[in-house]
Amino acid sequence: MKATTKTVNIHQAKTHFSKLLAAVAKGQRITICKDGTPVAQLGPLDVPIPVRRPGLLKGRVAVADDFDAPLPPDVLASFERGS
Repeated sequence: MKATTKTVNIHQAKTHFSKLLAAVAKGQRITICKDGTPVAQLGPLDVPIPVRRPGLLKGRVAVADDFDAPLPPDVLASFERGS
Protein backbone atom coordinates (compact mmCIF):
# COMPACT_ATOMS: atom_id res chain seq x y z
CA MET A 1 0.00 0.00 0.00
CA LYS A 2 1.51 3.30 -1.06
CA ALA A 3 1.20 6.10 1.48
CA THR A 4 -0.44 9.34 0.39
CA THR A 5 1.23 12.64 1.30
CA LYS A 6 -0.30 15.69 2.92
CA THR A 7 1.52 18.99 3.49
CA VAL A 8 0.94 21.21 6.53
CA ASN A 9 2.71 24.21 8.05
CA ILE A 10 4.23 24.13 11.53
CA HIS A 11 1.28 25.92 13.13
CA GLN A 12 -1.18 23.40 11.66
CA ALA A 13 1.05 20.54 12.81
CA LYS A 14 1.14 21.83 16.38
CA THR A 15 -2.58 22.58 16.45
CA HIS A 16 -3.73 19.29 14.90
CA PHE A 17 -0.97 16.90 15.99
CA SER A 18 -3.35 14.23 17.30
CA LYS A 19 -5.35 14.24 14.06
CA LEU A 20 -2.16 14.06 12.02
CA LEU A 21 -0.96 11.05 14.02
CA ALA A 22 -4.30 9.35 13.43
CA ALA A 23 -3.83 9.91 9.69
CA VAL A 24 -0.27 8.52 9.91
CA ALA A 25 -1.60 5.44 11.70
CA LYS A 26 -3.82 4.85 8.65
CA GLY A 27 -0.78 4.99 6.33
CA GLN A 28 -0.68 8.65 5.32
CA ARG A 29 2.58 10.61 5.22
CA ILE A 30 2.60 14.20 6.47
CA THR A 31 5.19 16.74 5.31
CA ILE A 32 5.70 19.65 7.71
CA CYS A 33 6.83 22.92 6.14
CA LYS A 34 8.30 26.14 7.49
CA ASP A 35 7.76 29.15 5.24
CA GLY A 36 6.80 26.77 2.42
CA THR A 37 9.99 24.68 2.74
CA PRO A 38 9.68 21.06 3.86
CA VAL A 39 11.57 20.50 7.13
CA ALA A 40 10.21 17.20 8.48
CA GLN A 41 8.03 14.27 7.61
CA LEU A 42 5.70 12.13 9.72
CA GLY A 43 5.06 8.69 8.41
CA PRO A 44 4.13 5.17 9.39
CA LEU A 45 6.88 2.95 10.72
CA ASP A 46 8.40 0.57 8.21
CA VAL A 47 8.35 -2.28 10.72
CA PRO A 48 5.43 -3.21 12.92
CA ILE A 49 5.81 -2.47 16.62
CA PRO A 50 6.15 -5.78 18.45
CA VAL A 51 3.43 -6.64 20.94
CA ARG A 52 4.73 -6.64 24.50
CA ARG A 53 3.94 -9.75 26.48
CA PRO A 54 4.35 -9.10 30.22
CA GLY A 55 5.81 -12.03 32.07
CA LEU A 56 7.47 -13.52 29.00
CA LEU A 57 10.70 -14.20 30.95
CA LYS A 58 9.06 -15.12 34.24
CA GLY A 59 11.05 -17.86 35.91
CA ARG A 60 13.96 -17.43 33.46
CA VAL A 61 15.60 -14.36 34.99
CA ALA A 62 16.98 -14.26 38.51
CA VAL A 63 18.24 -11.30 40.50
CA ALA A 64 20.86 -12.03 43.15
CA ASP A 65 19.93 -11.16 46.73
CA ASP A 66 22.98 -8.85 46.98
CA PHE A 67 22.54 -7.09 43.60
CA ASP A 68 22.46 -3.70 45.31
CA ALA A 69 25.30 -4.36 47.76
CA PRO A 70 28.19 -1.84 47.80
CA LEU A 71 30.91 -2.47 45.24
CA PRO A 72 34.31 -3.72 46.37
CA PRO A 73 36.90 -0.94 46.96
CA ASP A 74 39.02 -1.91 43.90
CA VAL A 75 35.99 -1.62 41.59
CA LEU A 76 35.03 1.75 43.07
CA ALA A 77 38.61 2.95 42.60
CA SER A 78 38.49 2.03 38.89
CA PHE A 79 35.46 4.32 38.45
CA GLU A 80 37.27 7.18 40.14
CA ARG A 81 40.28 6.71 37.86
CA GLY A 82 38.01 6.79 34.84
CA SER A 83 39.13 3.46 33.40
